[in-house]
Amino acid sequence: MAAAGIGLADGRDGMSITYLEAIREAQRRALRENGDVFLYGQDIGDFGGAFKATKNLAKEFPGRVMDAPISEDAMLGMAVGAAIEGMKPIVEMQFADFSSIAFNQIVNQAATHFWRTGVPCPLVVRLPSGGTSGSGPFHSQSLESIYAHFPGLIVLTPATVGDAYSMLLEAVHLSDPVIFCEHKFLYYHLKADDLPEENLPIGKARIARNGKHATVVTYSAMLHECLRAAEELALDGYEVEVVDLRSVKPLDTDTVLASVARTGRLLVVGESFPWGGVSAEVISRISTDGFHLLDAAPMRLNSKDTPIPYHPNLWGTHRPTAPTIVTALRELLRA
Repeated sequence: MAAAGIGLADGRDGMSITYLEAIREAQRRALRENGDVFLYGQDIGDFGGAFKATKNLAKEFPGRVMDAPISEDAMLGMAVGAAIEGMKPIVEMQFADFSSIAFNQIVNQAATHFWRTGVPCPLVVRLPSGGTSGSGPFHSQSLESIYAHFPGLIVLTPATVGDAYSMLLEAVHLSDPVIFCEHKFLYYHLKADDLPEENLPIGKARIARNGKHATVVTYSAMLHECLRAAEELALDGYEVEVVDLRSVKPLDTDTVLASVARTGRLLVVGESFPWGGVSAEVISRISTDGFHLLDAAPMRLNSKDTPIPYHPNLWGTHRPTAPTIVTALRELLRA
């Protein structure tokens, strides 16, 4: 897994690398190692992007970190064209929510291109996803469930610094279009001592915490809320197993089934809206393929089925948190 520290380009020794810096370093490495890679997005050049995920990269790689017009549809159209001509674009959306403007290009052009023509469309679309305090309904959405619905797309949801780095690098090497859902709340809140030289492959879930009384399946920023909930329940003697999906398309059903076989109980936690989506898909698969393994009805916990509120207090009650996950798990454990 994680190997000895890989230093950052600014000369630091690699200590306290943030989730955001890991994404920047992955892009830097991809640009350095593959001349077909280029970055494209709004204000990503001299400005370094809305969240500084491309800071200084335009200076290091002249002509390969390009500012785009304020038209997500045009951005993705250009990227699709470049990809089918042999380039490997990495497109930054300022916010995941804005990718809806490019929906046709992503799901009707990029996702179907190989199936229609036999020509690959290797591009990566970076979506700054999920909520942060005060962001409101237009800058906080989690759209992984929507994109996972469409054949031809790979949908990644890294929850750790290591995965943010290694999965983005792996995504660049894939011949399929990739939706890379990086969580904005983790940009500065999550740090690691070093970057990995090796990691689990895309499509393989990770057991983030071992347990025997219940399984929690989650991904992205909710992983850390679930781990905190598991730590609290451990004080009462409950051992909760936590599974980090890492990618939602493909979905590692086998790892989830094996965990449920050990625990007999399942809670799926996601930040996205509850109607349909990843949580519903996981429960559907386990209910179909692992019904005999369950000792209680599976449960799910998602954000409220309302637009995402601006006020920090309302936002804090809109999404799952460690306390609400603890409450759900206690109900599940009593069942």
